[in-house]
Amino acid sequence: MKFPSLRNKTQIPDIRAVPNWFVILGRLDASNYDVTYSCEEFFVVNAEAVKSKNGRFIIVGDVWLSNRSQLLQNLHSNKEYTDQELVAHLWEIKGKECLNLLEGMFSLCVWDNSQREVYLARDGVGCRTIYYSSYGKSCAIAPRLATLLPFHTRQLDLVALRDYLCCAFVPGEQTLWQNVRELSVGMVLQMESSGETINYVSQKLFWEPREDIQNAEESLIWHGKQLRTLLDRVVQESLPVDAVGVYLSGGLDSSCMTALAAKFHNHPVHTYSIHFGENCPSELEFSGLVAQHCKTQHHILEITASDMWDKLPLTMSYLDDPIGDPLTVPNYLLGKIARQDIYTVLNGEGGDPCFGGPKNQPMLLERLYGGVNHTEKNLVTNYVNSFKKCSSDLPQLLKPEIFAAVKDKPFVFANYLHGEESYLNRLMTINIKFKGADHILTKVNNLTVANELEGRSPLFDRRIVEMAMQIPPQYKLAGAQEKAVLKQAVLDVLPREIIERPKSGMMVPVQYWFRHLWQRRAKSLLLNRNAEIAPYLNQDLIKQWLNYRGDAWQRYGVKLWLLVSLEIWLQVQKGR
Repeated sequence: MKFPSLRNKTQIPDIRAVPNWFVILGRLDASNYDVTYSCEEFFVVNAEAVKSKNGRFIIVGDVWLSNRSQLLQNLHSNKEYTDQELVAHLWEIKGKECLNLLEGMFSLCVWDNSQREVYLARDGVGCRTIYYSSYGKSCAIAPRLATLLPFHTRQLDLVALRDYLCCAFVPGEQTLWQNVRELSVGMVLQMESSGETINYVSQKLFWEPREDIQNAEESLIWHGKQLRTLLDRVVQESLPVDAVGVYLSGGLDSSCMTALAAKFHNHPVHTYSIHFGENCPSELEFSGLVAQHCKTQHHILEITASDMWDKLPLTMSYLDDPIGDPLTVPNYLLGKIARQDIYTVLNGEGGDPCFGGPKNQPMLLERLYGGVNHTEKNLVTNYVNSFKKCSSDLPQLLKPEIFAAVKDKPFVFANYLHGEESYLNRLMTINIKFKGADHILTKVNNLTVANELEGRSPLFDRRIVEMAMQIPPQYKLAGAQEKAVLKQAVLDVLPREIIERPKSGMMVPVQYWFRHLWQRRAKSLLLNRNAEIAPYLNQDLIKQWLNYRGDAWQRYGVKLWLLVSLEIWLQVQKGR
């Protein structure tokens, strides 16, 4: 398909979702599909179905387990099992209780031949995804949202659209499509087919991050040592049997992953950094320092404005829901060059949500100084506004009938913002459960898989998250010092310049590019009367943004990228 508003009439290839398996519970004309397993009302398409020893349970899924050796000991077996076979045999012994034994990344569909029931399960932090949609007398289940397109209508979920405009991703169980759900992280869902309808029997969390502060009397140094011991173990479990790569920005999180990988790995360690041209601020000074310190094979990629614009349609085609983060295209392009050297790449994602990164500071300051205006409603509003996207623009940006339909709908964050936990840990829980699962990890997974890479995020390991929720809050965000305990944990393996520098973040110069290079193309894309966003958004306001009228806070570029990403994602879906 072609996008006439994109330069060079960019051609979008017919991208097949990977993995492309799906399951149907209910009725299916099997002659139209590559059915690899079927049993009455249960059909597996495009995937190998693994049976438990007694044949009662059938497992289909996307599984990588970091604690394989421990699980094999639990089975008292010397046999070589695949990760999927391990899950099948454990499920036979313990049922869904075995999910608490699994460390790693997984999304599962389990068929019980005896009870004629299906279980869906997703790992506790959301490294993998699984979606489902009921239609007629059946339910379609898949790890990729695009795989379900033939089984549902293409009507947008307006609340999900509102949330995307506020956050740059779609949080929680909703997706941008009506009647299509994403299984929540740490959730197991039980369903059955009665022949006439799909019954959702039960839905239960088997794990979620919870505040459990321990050893509060101990020092920062003590907690740093405990964290370091666990980090060493998790990073070693994440290393492959051959060369490994690390996405290295020069910040604390990616730098500590680089240092630990270099310390423990006996094979080459490749590091990959990006910049946006010599006239743009970059982190190359710091990433180069870390690469030299750790003696890695360092690779640097320059990403131009043309790269960003031209590769956005391809990048959007690899995502499930749209993600309006300007780092989506750099993530895809970085994976493309990394694949020339390696098959497995680590990243530093998770440091901010787990250890009190600086993005929590505005909310904490508002909590401290908000005074009498600090009501429950304001708490949610302030959290949504902290994303600094389009939340305050919604009354003008959304068409009146769309805004009226969504303005009073609750946000999925609301229940998590109130509670007995420390305020910092409440913010961390939300960031892990929603931004981590629905933005960071799904982006990392899809854009590494797109390049035939295995992406791993050690700082998002469930055991790391659990320890983070046990560490006293003052050791995570200590005054103006963010991630104090993580810095303490890796003090001996990183240059002091990295430990002491404040976080700056990877700033993609979309503000400059929209104003000076992309304005004409963006107008053609977003202001077209046949644009996919036209039925929902006020194009007069978008025109003001494109003309940079009243941009006192220099935020129009970020908002426009979010809208361009949405428009192109919708066009990609329409052409599938």
